[in-house]
Amino acid sequence: GPLPELGHPKEAAAGSMSGTSVHCRPPVGPPLLAEAPSRQRRHTLPASEFRCLTPEDATSVFEIEREAFISVSGTCPLDLDEIRHFLTLCPELSLGWFQEGRLVAFIIGSLWDEDRLTQESLALHRPGGHTAHLHVLAVHRTCRQQGKGPVLLWHYLRHLGGQRAVRRAALMCEDPLVPFYRRCGFQPVGPCAVTVGPLAFTELHCSLRGQAALRRNSGC
Repeated sequence: GPLPELGHPKEAAAGSMSGTSVHCRPPVGPPLLAEAPSRQRRHTLPASEFRCLTPEDATSVFEIEREAFISVSGTCPLDLDEIRHFLTLCPELSLGWFQEGRLVAFIIGSLWDEDRLTQESLALHRPGGHTAHLHVLAVHRTCRQQGKGPVLLWHYLRHLGGQRAVRRAALMCEDPLVPFYRRCGFQPVGPCAVTVGPLAFTELHCSLRGQAALRRNSGC
């Protein structure tokens, strides 16, 4: 099942001036030495980068999410306003994968303070909670079937493991996706109390205590 572009940098306009040209005598002095290639300033974007998302990334996030979910279920886990809401309140619980400056996959989460997910957990961030609720994981359509979902999820769990307040991760998914998340370290805890229209979900948890939950295993 599908799991679930940044704006392009503006190019400086090069202009030319017409009219009488003015020639100036160059200043007298020692010749300038060319800067060594190793010291020249580079303006290239990193080939691959994982970072927390910001509200400025919301539109790119929503475009990927909408394409990934609308065609399958007819609805999105988060609308654009909800994406901005979570990226404003708890950007540290998000993670985006950028390749040459372009968003190719992302996860958005928030904190929850109860043992199990409820309908309220879909829209709330509880700062005192110890559970990271993963609202959505999505991969750009041109990057699917490349193993990016498991790689991003592994990086995300490592990211959460570095936050003392977060003790576990929780998510809900439809039954066909349960094996995927189990390979990534999540364990089913039963049917989820949350429903979205006719859709029913299984709730899964992943403990973040100890290194075992943060290791990348052969299946994920």
